[in-house]
Amino acid sequence: MKKQIAILGSTGSIGTQALQVIEEHPDLYEAYVLTANNRAEELIAQARKFKPEAVVIADESKYRLLREALADLPVKVYAGEEALCQIVAETPIDMVLTAMVGYAGLRPTMNAIRAHKPIALANKETLVVAGELINELASLSNVPILPVDSEHSAVFQCLAGEIGNPIEKVILTASGGPFRNCSMEQLATVTKAQALKHPNWDMGAKITIDSASMMNKGFEVIEAKWLFGVRPDQIEVVVHPQSVIHSMVQFEDGAIKAQLGMPDMRLPIQYAFSYPDRLKASFPRLDFKQCTELTFEQPDTTRFRNLALAYEALHRAGNMPCIINAANEAVVAAFLQDRISFLGMSDVIEKTMARVAFIQRPSYEDYVATDAEARRIAGEMIKHA
Repeated sequence: MKKQIAILGSTGSIGTQALQVIEEHPDLYEAYVLTANNRAEELIAQARKFKPEAVVIADESKYRLLREALADLPVKVYAGEEALCQIVAETPIDMVLTAMVGYAGLRPTMNAIRAHKPIALANKETLVVAGELINELASLSNVPILPVDSEHSAVFQCLAGEIGNPIEKVILTASGGPFRNCSMEQLATVTKAQALKHPNWDMGAKITIDSASMMNKGFEVIEAKWLFGVRPDQIEVVVHPQSVIHSMVQFEDGAIKAQLGMPDMRLPIQYAFSYPDRLKASFPRLDFKQCTELTFEQPDTTRFRNLALAYEALHRAGNMPCIINAANEAVVAAFLQDRISFLGMSDVIEKTMARVAFIQRPSYEDYVATDAEARRIAGEMIKHA
């Protein structure tokens, strides 16, 4: 039987690469559900090619366009956030790949876990916002959460065969982004076009900006706590510009295991789909004749304050990671619209963290309220930035 996969966010960078993995292994995988936020034309093209059981477009204004374009196919068409949350519970689905961007991934992921669907997690914000809640839910439902982020997949792969061997440290590597060697003066004048040019990875706009500001790495630190059950002081970030070592694990005897490979997201996607098996793949191989230098540096949290703010949110816990995520989503959207400067993003995030009500043990409803309040406060500050 082919594994039936629901891809939440199929038109984004991770979603399209996941479909390439499915295409390479048509005997093993099938796209059962494809969803998009508002990219109707891309979703139509995917539906015509992969012929899923159903498609969902979150933007309800695109429903008619989608329905009419697929009228000649036996594909069910739905629209709206509620449909997105309900579709993940469909009985034939064997795995849900959460590749949506941002806070929007939280509710559908929770619903998929309640429906006992294994999660291939590419939406890091789900664990950033509500890691404790998600872990409790996954434990109650006995649902595995398989990491798709290249760094967390690397850690996950390093831990294979190490059951019972305590982790001393998780070492997450970071490319340093396009502004690794820039001064504060240069960072003050960074443009959107410059920030969208990542040196090693091809990603969507939001995550590319997060990588440039190092907030992406900060979120990965928070995510690592919940995925691997480690303390904040056990998570280290090291800048590795070549992006060949995807991350490492140090054990209590001092030994370090690392996972290496080309910067290609299809490998961690495929590993999540096939775990615990490894499948033959046509992805590019790492060639040590070409890769002659691996270098490492300490991250500079003075120039890249977002990383320090993420560690602070993790230490404070409660709803603080939810606050930092909401504020970050607001400032990144503003930066992409040229309404705030690159360095101004960190200022707004820090001030939002100070102003939103702190809750030590938040419920789901608290997270929803916190997200709304943080966006409102950040939005006000952006207007006056």
